[in-house]
Amino acid sequence: MSPRGWRLFAIMSLLWGTPYLLIKVAIEGGIPPVLVAWSRVVMGAAVLMALAWRAGALAALRGRMRWIAVFALAEIVIPFPFIAAGEQYVDSSLAAILIATAPLFVALLALRFDASERPSGRRLVGLVIGLFGVAALVGIKVAGQPEELVGAAAVLVAAFGYAVAPMVLKRKLADLDPRASMGASLTVAAVALTPFIFLDVPTAMPSAGAIGAIFALGLICTAAAMSMFAALIAEVGAGRALVITYINPVVAVVLGMAILGERPGLSALAGLVLILAGSWLSTRGSEGGH
Repeated sequence: MSPRGWRLFAIMSLLWGTPYLLIKVAIEGGIPPVLVAWSRVVMGAAVLMALAWRAGALAALRGRMRWIAVFALAEIVIPFPFIAAGEQYVDSSLAAILIATAPLFVALLALRFDASERPSGRRLVGLVIGLFGVAALVGIKVAGQPEELVGAAAVLVAAFGYAVAPMVLKRKLADLDPRASMGASLTVAAVALTPFIFLDVPTAMPSAGAIGAIFALGLICTAAAMSMFAALIAEVGAGRALVITYINPVVAVVLGMAILGERPGLSALAGLVLILAGSWLSTRGSEGGH
């Protein structure tokens, strides 16, 4: 990848490894899942739309709103509340690990929709190694535990959305200013999620930590991160961009252990090594990158 691609990759790995911790803090601090998602989306939309307007980038959205809506559904409307709902039942580190299946969904979808992203050779080996790493890193077993199975299933639905969205962005929206495309997507998502926040309202004032987590989610992990993610996809392709989902669990596990006291299990070290190896291999030889 280009030096710029590597820089964006490193920043995104950190920014999108952190939300799982913040979501867990917000949920445990008394904020319902849909409200967690809606709050970060509204803040992100406000920031990015203001920046896009100031840059004069909004006019380019004309005629693109159908694809903006499709992207918003796959990237935001479904994944954000589903991850938050899943984290009611599973640890933040496990949620991040399950999201690491997104590149595998991309590989499956590419068989039908995107020949340039079809895995082959070394890249396919990297994806397989990464999957084994994910399996090794899952120290929390969900089999036989109904609530954790529900939580894991919700996160996997989000992972599928995260596989679809970059392919839409790459094919239909990659030429747009990221501030405009992401700001518009967040605005569409905010409107779509608004009716659902009234179905589950807080019964008490959320904790200060939960409110702080929401602000961090909205301003840093949503507004800043989504703009950078669009730039990353344009720079390196959807398949390579999603390799950050192999690094995210590393960040999430470290934060979960250090701050939340989570204990993923003794398989963590082996999983980390396999994930890093799979990530490195998966970024080489991709037709979708530059």
